[in-house]
Amino acid sequence: MSNETSTEERKPRIKPIIEAADSLSLGISMVVAVAMGVGLGFLIRSVSGIEWTFWIGVFIGISAAILNVFKAYKKEVNSYEELAKEPRYAIKKELDDREYDDKDYGEKNY
Repeated sequence: MSNETSTEERKPRIKPIIEAADSLSLGISMVVAVAMGVGLGFLIRSVSGIEWTFWIGVFIGISAAILNVFKAYKKEVNSYEELAKEPRYAIKKELDDREYDDKDYGEKNY
């Protein structure tokens, strides 16, 4: 029984850490993608002996970093769309359905 309570007590403390690590992982993945691209470019240059092939690797790394940002963006957009479908966040739909005049903002309770 003490294991159940200790697990329940840990959940609130661990959740913010996991969310922060998820946000941090985007920055780390960008750095790793560019570093791998530079390494790939250096490897291609050393094998082929052609100087400009280094920039091919750099371009691949930067492209991978941009792709990581795009994927993270799409994931967040999908998350917000799912959140907007919940009934407790339906205020936007209610506001869109109503027609407001400039002078009338609803019932006044004085």
